[in-house]
Amino acid sequence: MSVAAIRVRRAHGAGDGPRRRAAVIGSGFGGLAAAIRLQAMGFDAVCYEAHAQPGGRASVYEEGGFIFDAGPTVITAPDCLEELFALAGRRMEDYVRLLPVTPLYRLQWSDGVSFDYVADEAGLIEQVRRVNPSDVDGYRRFADYTRKVFEKGYEELGAVPFLSFTDMLRAAPHLARLRADRSVYAQVSRFVKDEHLRQAFSFHPLLVGGNPLDTSSIYTLIHWIERKWGVFFPAGGTGALVRGLVRLFEDLGGTLRLRAPVERVVVQPGPDAPEHVVHATGLPPEAFDVVVSNADVHHTYATLYRGVPGAERRRRRLERMSWSMSLFVLYFGTRQRYPHLAHHTILFGPRFQGLLRDIFRGPRLPDDFSLYLHAPTVTDPGMAPAGCEAFYVLSPVPHLGNAAVDWDAVATGYGDTILAALERHLPGLRRSIVTRRHFTPADFAATFNAHHGSAFSVAPRLTQSAYFRPHNRDPDIPGLYLVGAGTHPGAGVPGVVNSAKATCATIAADCHVITR
Repeated sequence: MSVAAIRVRRAHGAGDGPRRRAAVIGSGFGGLAAAIRLQAMGFDAVCYEAHAQPGGRASVYEEGGFIFDAGPTVITAPDCLEELFALAGRRMEDYVRLLPVTPLYRLQWSDGVSFDYVADEAGLIEQVRRVNPSDVDGYRRFADYTRKVFEKGYEELGAVPFLSFTDMLRAAPHLARLRADRSVYAQVSRFVKDEHLRQAFSFHPLLVGGNPLDTSSIYTLIHWIERKWGVFFPAGGTGALVRGLVRLFEDLGGTLRLRAPVERVVVQPGPDAPEHVVHATGLPPEAFDVVVSNADVHHTYATLYRGVPGAERRRRRLERMSWSMSLFVLYFGTRQRYPHLAHHTILFGPRFQGLLRDIFRGPRLPDDFSLYLHAPTVTDPGMAPAGCEAFYVLSPVPHLGNAAVDWDAVATGYGDTILAALERHLPGLRRSIVTRRHFTPADFAATFNAHHGSAFSVAPRLTQSAYFRPHNRDPDIPGLYLVGAGTHPGAGVPGVVNSAKATCATIAADCHVITR
């Protein structure tokens, strides 16, 4: 019997009988978005989370009155979040409040050039003019290009699953017209000539694990997303947004099980179709009609579905793919405030293309770095005790498959070097620090089962996008679906939330569920 036939039989057999059951493995943004959608669709959804708090990589830790968001801190495209509440008949503002961030980013180069990246066109053009007046017209043409990419790549295709090669063929002419074969950096360079501006409009792929030198120019749509909506920070931190989504899920009747790592899923014959029996630590096995995995995609096939026909082939294919870089993240709190800070600051090192090659292909940890500095207390002072500042700084670094770094041995010294570099921008920083901790590629691997310690899963290259990315519905294992950074459309908060939209639309079609 074909997979399609199995699904149709189950859908028709559901009738007026018991509600179908769905397990969601992992409570990251993609998992929570899928769990909310499934519950609203009429499934009894159970979300399993291995850790003591929800959020996956968007977890939180607190120390000495400081609140540190461990994961995503740049919230864009709020419409995809608002939609989750609206489909449940709720209002997002009753659960969480998003605060606008301005400037969106402050960009600073080692030669002293700075650039305030803002959302409004006039302000952004003025920033371009200040750096290189002859690039103003080129920027306008670039912005118009990103608008077109946004309309096709985000609004039309961002939440559409690519389950067959025919789906890809239908999109191919549009992608060709938009020159998806060019890299972000190459396409930006066609419009602006100043190297600072080329970097300013090329860094965004790093926010989703991509190398600007080989990530498809489709990802320039991030520029228009930010132009259209801006950048936001949840009041109380990203953890407050996670808590709001959990509350919505539970208000709809969903079940969240914390400290419940899934060890294995066994697929066995059921009355009408295969059942997925979830084995989680400390809990009795439970059978579900469908499973949506928000776990690392390699971990899903190598560990959770080990031994299931089709899983081994998928694991081998994943191991031949390119994976995103990893991150070294340093969290620290200071006893003093720093005036004139921006919420998000990008500090470019003296190298750009050479450093990117070392990060994504090099066999060792580079001696130099570019940094992203997050200072949430600029927007929400409640993230730290009065008169104090909370920070995290991240440095993109090679994943463990490219560079066999002994992070236990080098992490503290690497963090010291980063703090010394930051002190040129934040005088007296090191003597002001009252709390500090770090998170390395080895921690990504151990804590989140991340293949190679990758921070963003499969790299967002053209040959690993859309149909060529792991599919939202597994083609060989009936009832297994994927959400999160490892499937279409990819990483980033809008990406993983829209992956849940694509995946749940597929589940609805497979199970003949009427959605609104």
